[in-house]
Amino acid sequence: MNPDIARIEGIAAPLPTPNLDTDQIMPKQFLRGIDKSGLDRGLLYDMRFDGEHRPRPDFVLNRPEYGNTAILIGGSNFGCGSSREHAVWGLQQYGIRAVIASSYGEIFYSNAMNNRLLLVMLPEDAVQKIMADVSDPATSHVTIDVERMTVRSHSVETTFSLSGRHRHMFLEGLDMIGATLTLQEQIQAFQQGHWAARPWLKDVAHTTKARLASSKTQQ
Repeated sequence: MNPDIARIEGIAAPLPTPNLDTDQIMPKQFLRGIDKSGLDRGLLYDMRFDGEHRPRPDFVLNRPEYGNTAILIGGSNFGCGSSREHAVWGLQQYGIRAVIASSYGEIFYSNAMNNRLLLVMLPEDAVQKIMADVSDPATSHVTIDVERMTVRSHSVETTFSLSGRHRHMFLEGLDMIGATLTLQEQIQAFQQGHWAARPWLKDVAHTTKARLASSKTQQ
C-alpha cells in the first residue's frame, strides 16, 4: 500500500454553500469538449469570476493563501443536482483530492468515489468545527487517513466510515474500471459458464451481422 494514496493532507478551503449543485461546480458551457481536458478552468466558474470574467478577489480559492488547496470543506448536500461527472473531473484537475461535508448528492457521491475523489461524510457539528479551523489560513491544514479512517484538523480529530469496496479502492489506488479488472478471472469464468449453458448466445451479435451481410450479398 502506497502511503501517498492512503493519506490525503494539505491546505483545506472552506466552501460553506449548502446545496451546491453540479451546475455550479461545473457550468454547462464547459461541457462542450470531446474529452476531459481543461475542466479545471470551469470549476466553480461563476463563484470564482464576475460577469467580466475577472477573478473575484474575495472568493476563497482566489486568495493566495488557498492557492494549493487539496481539500474542500463543503456545505450540506454538496454536489446535488444533475448527473454531471465533469464536476468530479473538474475538481480533480484543479487539484482537489477530497471533500468533507455532512451530506452529498447521491449521484455525485457515486461518481466521485468511482473516480477516486474521496468524499468524507461527518456529522454537521464536526464539519462546522473543521470549517472554522480552515477559515483561518494559519490553521487550514487537514489530514485524512483512509487506512485508519480518521480526519484531523487544528481542533478536531474524528473518525469516518466508508463501504468496504470504496475503502479497498482508495487503499489500492483503483478507480471503478481498475477495481472491475481485478475480478477478471471471475468474470471470464462466469462468461464461459454462461456460454456453455446457452451456446446460442455466444457471439450472437457478430453472427447476426454476418448473416445480414450475407443476405444482402445474395440479393
